[in-house]
Amino acid sequence: MTILLIEDEPLIARQLRKLVQQLEPAATIDGPLVSVQGVIDYLTHHRPDLIVADIQLADGVSFDAFGQLNLNVPIIFTTAYDEYAIRAFKLNSIDYLLKPIDPAELKTALAKYHRWQPTGTDFADQFRTFLSQLNGQSPPPAYKRRFLGHQLRQIVSVAQEQVAYFIRDELIYLYTTAGQRLVTDYKTLDELDDMADPTRFFRATRQCLVQIDAVAGYRPHHTGKIQVLLHPPNDRFELMVSKEKAAPFRHWFEG
Repeated sequence: MTILLIEDEPLIARQLRKLVQQLEPAATIDGPLVSVQGVIDYLTHHRPDLIVADIQLADGVSFDAFGQLNLNVPIIFTTAYDEYAIRAFKLNSIDYLLKPIDPAELKTALAKYHRWQPTGTDFADQFRTFLSQLNGQSPPPAYKRRFLGHQLRQIVSVAQEQVAYFIRDELIYLYTTAGQRLVTDYKTLDELDDMADPTRFFRATRQCLVQIDAVAGYRPHHTGKIQVLLHPPNDRFELMVSKEKAAPFRHWFEG
């Protein structure tokens, strides 16, 4: 079994390679490849059994490489993005792992790969379906425009433009742009992330989903993290975006 790694962050690549070697000690591991062109050159002459691929590379996105090739290889995506299209693609039997990579999730993804081998699943068809979704060839998903929260003894509806952010504590709290804090009945931030328009909302941390109008700006941190400046300010917590999510956050904030 040959596994190709595609990852342009050296530290993450070393950690990923070590983890894959631990989980698949009999496998040959190629890579990591760090660029779209490097992926194209490799796959033109080699066919691995499995690809573990980052999405954002030094010279583009890995989709650019896969889209140019007649590829029928299962792919496990690793990404700092938590977007609807990626999750939808998971339903097509290609897994994705959100960085930082959870070893248990990678183990589960590799187990899926081994279970699929006798079925003859056409991964190329699945991948083309995903690319068509990303290229806008299927109807865009319907995102929620209003969210419910408890205010005193009432249930109120808050327009997405008036949502500053959602915070997960023991419950999921909705903070409004007017500074109100409302209790919600949503169970998880993953549930809300599925409902929210990704052009307006960003999963900044596992505990916070922030709306773009609530971001006054940000300060780069010497560790590579980003301190998000909220509007209105909130004295209850400091919002720090991880180094892995810093580039996706900047891309989202720039529009």
